[in-house]
Amino acid sequence: MIKGYGELSRMAFGYATSQILYTAVRLGVPDALAAGAVPVDELARSIGADPRALERLSRALVVLGVVDEVAPGHLALAALGQPLRADHPWSMRSSVLLLGDPATWQAWGALTHSVRTGEAAFDHVHDQPLFDYLAGHHDLSRIFNTAMREGTERVALEAAKAYDFTGARTVVDIGGGNGTLLAAILAATPGARGILYDTADGVAAAAGTFQKAELSDRCSVEVGDFFEAVPEGDLMLLKGVLHDWDNQRCTALLRNCRASIATGGRLLILEPVLPSRLDTPEAAGVVMSDIAMLVYTGGWERGRADFHGLLAAGGFALADVTPPLRGSAIRILVADPS
Repeated sequence: MIKGYGELSRMAFGYATSQILYTAVRLGVPDALAAGAVPVDELARSIGADPRALERLSRALVVLGVVDEVAPGHLALAALGQPLRADHPWSMRSSVLLLGDPATWQAWGALTHSVRTGEAAFDHVHDQPLFDYLAGHHDLSRIFNTAMREGTERVALEAAKAYDFTGARTVVDIGGGNGTLLAAILAATPGARGILYDTADGVAAAAGTFQKAELSDRCSVEVGDFFEAVPEGDLMLLKGVLHDWDNQRCTALLRNCRASIATGGRLLILEPVLPSRLDTPEAAGVVMSDIAMLVYTGGWERGRADFHGLLAAGGFALADVTPPLRGSAIRILVADPS
């Protein structure tokens, strides 16, 4: 066999693996196996699946290491598959549902169009930008926002450790979704208050986040368009926002931040930073995220020089960049008003 043929085959067949996981999660297989081993026929009845077809799917899940066949015809959720449960503390269930949803799936199928034209594949396939589409498809919007929360949960505690928030009075999380990041920072900064700012769909689950963290009395929720204006504060957060947009839109957003930030305030940007070399440990994650931005929004991941220029255009100066937060490719870029 030609050297590397097997690895190339696995790459080419990657979409099938994604759909196998998506189907298992959508049918509820991981949750149905959470309590222990279940015969395939019984599992098929409980989730409403064809027994023979489910047996074939389960074989694929066993080969992938997501499910164990503990006895002939009896399945159990393997350690690798545990995060696919809805109740897992580090669940990635919604992330899998988002990646495998037909709307997302179809957009990835138009990557060739994006590379030829530079346009977002999602816009091309669905005749509207991603966030406009989500506004009209509330089920997918809920999945999207939950997936964003899942991703944020993995870095929120690390962000609170990586930067000293002592002295912050009003922390404004711009585009902060359900408030996961803001809650972690406020919990680590007892003297601070917070403002969560996002669209109505974005903040829909925020009250529950702050109530669970016992922070409801220290945080308010505001709905609006960050391209129009942002609330005032002395510490502003932008996590996973700038990479969604082109330089023109990012500059408009940053200028709004500059207009509302208090004297002596700081802006923290939490995003991957495209490395100058592709042989670094974080390169693969950042590069794949960059391709995803091309597909979904037409935005991109930026390198340090890109951030320097973008921040300068928005009225800020880059002061520091942290190492990647543990377990992720995300860094904290610290910017001061200029």
